[in-house]
Amino acid sequence: MKKIYLTAAVAAAFSLNTMAQSNSFDYNVDRFADIQVLRYKVPGLDGLSLDQKRYVYYLSEAALYGRDILFDQHGKYNLQIRQVLEAIYQNYKGNKNDKEFLALEKYLKQVWFANGIHHHYSTDKFTPEFSQKFFVKQVRALNKKSLPLAKGESVDKFIATISKVIFDPAYMAKRVNQAAGCDLVLTSANNLYEGVTQKEVEDYYNSVKVANDPTPISYGLNAKVVKKNGKVVEQVYKVGGLYGEAIEKIVYNLNKALQYAESDKQRTYIRALIDYYTTGDLKKFDEYSILWAEDTNCVVDFINGFIESYDDPLGMTGAWESIVNFKNQEASHRTQVISENAQWFEDNSPVDARFKKKEVKGVSAKVITAAILAGDAYPATPIGINLPNADWIRASHGSKSVTIENITDAYDEVASGNGLNDEFAYSKAECDLMAKHLTLADKLHTDLHECLGHGSGQLLPGVDPNALLEHGSTLEETRADLFALYYMADAKMLELGIFKDAETYKAEYYKYIMNGLMTQNTRIELGKDIEEAHMRNRKLISEWCYQKGKKDNVIEYVKRDGKTYIRINDYVKLRVLFGDLLAEVQRIKSEGDYQAGKKLVEDYAVKIDRALHKEVLDRYKALDIAPYKGFVNPVYTAVKDAEGNITDVTISYDESYVDQMLRYSRTYSPLTSKK
Repeated sequence: MKKIYLTAAVAAAFSLNTMAQSNSFDYNVDRFADIQVLRYKVPGLDGLSLDQKRYVYYLSEAALYGRDILFDQHGKYNLQIRQVLEAIYQNYKGNKNDKEFLALEKYLKQVWFANGIHHHYSTDKFTPEFSQKFFVKQVRALNKKSLPLAKGESVDKFIATISKVIFDPAYMAKRVNQAAGCDLVLTSANNLYEGVTQKEVEDYYNSVKVANDPTPISYGLNAKVVKKNGKVVEQVYKVGGLYGEAIEKIVYNLNKALQYAESDKQRTYIRALIDYYTTGDLKKFDEYSILWAEDTNCVVDFINGFIESYDDPLGMTGAWESIVNFKNQEASHRTQVISENAQWFEDNSPVDARFKKKEVKGVSAKVITAAILAGDAYPATPIGINLPNADWIRASHGSKSVTIENITDAYDEVASGNGLNDEFAYSKAECDLMAKHLTLADKLHTDLHECLGHGSGQLLPGVDPNALLEHGSTLEETRADLFALYYMADAKMLELGIFKDAETYKAEYYKYIMNGLMTQNTRIELGKDIEEAHMRNRKLISEWCYQKGKKDNVIEYVKRDGKTYIRINDYVKLRVLFGDLLAEVQRIKSEGDYQAGKKLVEDYAVKIDRALHKEVLDRYKALDIAPYKGFVNPVYTAVKDAEGNITDVTISYDESYVDQMLRYSRTYSPLTSKK
């Protein structure tokens, strides 16, 4: 629950003047459906020592071997579908300009991007534009040996099963269902549960949780819950357990990385991570997390594991992901200043004193350069991360927060001149405000969100960290965003030298409200509700402030020439509203007040006015902007001598989206032989 993503609207609103367009580096790779695929630079790699490069290389190998895990977590049939689509794509003998083949190619690209057959953001199942007849014909044309048949499965049975999954719109329709009143487990198509109901899952974990445990494990983080012989049990992700073949490859490369680690401290927590992967013991994961969080002096760093629970409708099971990175020394000054003043921010927060930490421990923040993205961080990528997720670890041992600057720089480059602000901002004044200040304001918002927002506050004794259940992710992101929004307008930003202009925060305020009330809705099909946690978070904040500020006309919808615009009439009062809502959301979190949290989400975060939604979609369509963006990775090559020793690690950026996805399927797919 500790990620921040850059929305299409935010990316489009970035300053147009931050970086000169590069003539030697092409950021654009591919475009299809609602997706634009980009490249990112890895500046500073040549400045690393040879051992650091070797370390990056083996950590990157460990990262890439987790790809199959996420595909399978996202859906029971995803690996089989990916395999058969790739086989058809590579063995097709007909006209490749045929509309059926082009439609299959588009669908395959969508499946690659989403790590499965459901959209990476909306989690709705993709609708194929090729016919079932075409699909069946192409499957039958393949050599039977190239088909990913389950043990004992006939070709006819395979075709019937996979055809239903792909072509029946009502079957496995939503990967993560958050609709009120539903059994969220039964109505979600992910592969985290099987044969169990939501109540059975909740009853199971209630039966195994230790009451009033001050250091609770992250129950369910690394397991699939199933019913076996009439009994609810966990299938644990570990060596020798579920996903064991992939985890063995990850562990192998972590062991290779060990010899090139920068310090004994790094070697200690890599061994702890390997121990956790080997045993599946969540107490060992906590031991690793503590050691990792306390290592704040490393240059090369990584995350690797089952981490974020957005993909679980109950907010428990972690999706597998990895990011390998190294510190951007120059850019980290801003985050260092913030983290050094963490206690001041905590002490001056507008929340009740009962919910504040008396002593903020171990807050560290830095700006990083991503070297490789994998699992749940690929191809769609966060721009900021705060970990560990366990509240008690953050309170007692601290946390690490990062802003991924080379990713935001890539977004910035491709956003230049796309016309979104001109179309949706109220006037030239707001456009000029964002052009002048938004790049810095957005980066500070990310820094505050990750570095301090997620690490702020505390649970009251005895409160279950998972008390907010399906609304936990939304409310946690709401809390972190509010913390950032409230403080970026504080005079402390000028005192610390982060802002030079007292008006800077207004660029973020305007963009945020415009996005929350209008432009983020470009990602949602007309007539549907908001379901993704980050989008609900932004809508909740913006809608609550609009409604609560009506009396003073703080935020206003304005009609002009048949179009709707947002105008902020009082930025000072808007900040007060942010503070009021922060106080309430922190209370809900600290007390575990599920009913109050549910009401906030359902009243302010879910519904969209249909007429406004249609207008926004029509205006956005005319701009021809892809609402979602993601990345291909650079390619690292280990240069070896005659004895097989790595003498250098080189980087190249010329691999296409299709070539990268097919190479990953050939090289980093230890689970597909089972499917």
